[in-house]
Amino acid sequence: MARYELVKRSVALITLTNPPVNALSSAVRHGIAKTMERALSDPKVTAVVICGENGRFCGGADIREFAGPLRGPPLVPLLDLIEAGEKPVVAAIEGVALGGGLELALVCHYRIAHFKARLGLPEVTLGILPAAGGTQRLPRLIGIPAALELITTGRHVSAQEALKLGIVDQVTEQNACEVAVEFALRAIAKPLSSRRLSSLTTPCPPNLDALLEAVTMQIQKKARGVMAPLACVQAVRAAATMPYSQGIKRESELMATLFHSGQARALQYCFFAERTAGKWTLPSGAQWNDTKPREIRSAAVIGLGTMGRGIAVSLARVGIPVIAVESDKKLLETGRQMVIGMLERDAKRRGVSASLNLLKFTLSLEDLKDVDLVIEAVFEDMALKKSVFRELSKVCRPATLLCTNTSGLDVDALAGVTDRPQLVIGMHFFSPAHVMKLLEVVCGPRSSSETVATAMSLGKRMGKVSVAVGNCPGFVGNRMLKPYSDQASFLLEEGATPEQIDKALEDFGFAMGVFRMSDLAGLDVGWRVRKESGLTGPDVDPKNPPRWRQGRKYCPIPDMVCEQGRFGQKTGRGWYVYDKPGGTNAKPDPLIQNLLETYRSRYGIKPRNITDQEIIERCLFALANEGFRILEDGIAARPEDIDVIYLFGYGFPRHRGGPMFYASMVGLQRVLERLEHYHQAHPDVPHLEPSPLLKKLVACGSPPVQKWREHIKTMHSHL
Repeated sequence: MARYELVKRSVALITLTNPPVNALSSAVRHGIAKTMERALSDPKVTAVVICGENGRFCGGADIREFAGPLRGPPLVPLLDLIEAGEKPVVAAIEGVALGGGLELALVCHYRIAHFKARLGLPEVTLGILPAAGGTQRLPRLIGIPAALELITTGRHVSAQEALKLGIVDQVTEQNACEVAVEFALRAIAKPLSSRRLSSLTTPCPPNLDALLEAVTMQIQKKARGVMAPLACVQAVRAAATMPYSQGIKRESELMATLFHSGQARALQYCFFAERTAGKWTLPSGAQWNDTKPREIRSAAVIGLGTMGRGIAVSLARVGIPVIAVESDKKLLETGRQMVIGMLERDAKRRGVSASLNLLKFTLSLEDLKDVDLVIEAVFEDMALKKSVFRELSKVCRPATLLCTNTSGLDVDALAGVTDRPQLVIGMHFFSPAHVMKLLEVVCGPRSSSETVATAMSLGKRMGKVSVAVGNCPGFVGNRMLKPYSDQASFLLEEGATPEQIDKALEDFGFAMGVFRMSDLAGLDVGWRVRKESGLTGPDVDPKNPPRWRQGRKYCPIPDMVCEQGRFGQKTGRGWYVYDKPGGTNAKPDPLIQNLLETYRSRYGIKPRNITDQEIIERCLFALANEGFRILEDGIAARPEDIDVIYLFGYGFPRHRGGPMFYASMVGLQRVLERLEHYHQAHPDVPHLEPSPLLKKLVACGSPPVQKWREHIKTMHSHL
């Protein structure tokens, strides 16, 4: 799958043909080997240009081939053959040169890039390293510090940055292939020895050891427990300290360690899960590939609190005119200033002009009569939201889509007060909405396929990873979060401390443990939800709050913390104490320890030593167990959707693959046994009882996560 033609009478043009990104599949590698051999052996050919079909050079390896044995010619000897050739080879880079695609370009003697091209070595994001000489050639070309940063982060660079770094020789706004052909003709008489990167000595800074140590420490801090970036550092060290022949051998050894690791499997699973998340199906049979979304030319956001401001920014920065509505003049002005400031900072960071002309601020819903779509982001109160939706039904034209940003309220109940329930849908953004990539698109039972398609399309346009979910309390993410956080609270009762639980979860890979995250979000948010659901309030005895409510075990410790005015970072005190209100430096607070000791004494609870393993198992197995129930209920269509929600919305460590994949990796039999053990010890905690689906999967031999859908038989899918 490489096309060969002779141009300008003496230049062999080799075009990779494997849409959509010309990945280096077995057939493509075979095609490159065959056409290069032909070009190098043909006396009429004086130079070679390699390009990609349809404006894309090469997106790298075909990841689907990772699951099976290697077929076709291996890449490393093929690349060595290209580099060693006596005829100049020029890479014409358009679109992308990523991973193996960039490694292919690096063995070419010259590189010409279109000004819109992007280049990078993203293998680290798949749990591996650039193993076709990337860790050895790139440092020889651009030096250790720059190569180390690109290889350990997997960051893509623009053609302009690639030129500054020295990765490419020329950037053009013209057709890169045509420019490369002319460049190749001029390069015919030039010696190639200095253009063969494998023969060069790596330029090393004098403080090499200190640099590598600093990068290692930075990685260990940022990506706790992740193997691939550390292996990349070792590979780059080999490039700095060994001849190429030994360095490439070291690269291969490190790759062998990573390739079949659980982390690589998890990260590659995440790669595919993210790409399948947008493929939704409704009970009616309508699905993502046969429903055309509406074009959204204008939108409105109601409410300029934290969420509303972020949503308004997300819409405006992709070119959608936004009308922002508030109920109070002072709140409107505050919101206006904050939205403008956010857009200006975002535009400065991206090097573009702020889209301030797309914004309009108003106190009147009447101004929304002509918009295509409205997103309601008012206070999380059902009565208030219903009143907004009733008013929108009167004001907006009949075709306007009405969306709610609720994080867990009944979308169908809101649809029921409108004159267009088929055009009502949930668009649950995550805070801060202009930063967080996840969007839960909540499909009510009356939401039309066109409405679902439009919400999903709009999410993608805003740069979100959109996942269609069913309508139930908490939807997917927040419904699963409750048993996770409940277990953390029960562990406090039994003898653990907030810092011990957080450390165990952070060592597992979370950026923040459950209590540090609660302090960041604000403890009063969950307190308000518990009050509204009747779990706590003025009727509860403040001196001896009951530990059994609404038919199940309940931990009142979070309520007791809130009753002391400890709402987290914003008040300077929560589960931790901070230097000042709004501070971020969390320190253990002796007052919390005193509260826990007093509480245990009052209820006759004898504290015990709790291991990190128990913390991880109880929190994460309870989380996954609720995920199994969500699959049973048809609230999520597939386990991959749940994992994508937790990866992008809740900070689940990517190298663990998400809660459902993690359960699969641990072993479903093991998860079942530990849940049964903990439920036997805590029979008054229903969410520790193993779900029927988990039991069924174990009985079926614990199939891989991609096969679970075959065993899920739901009577009523909510999707």
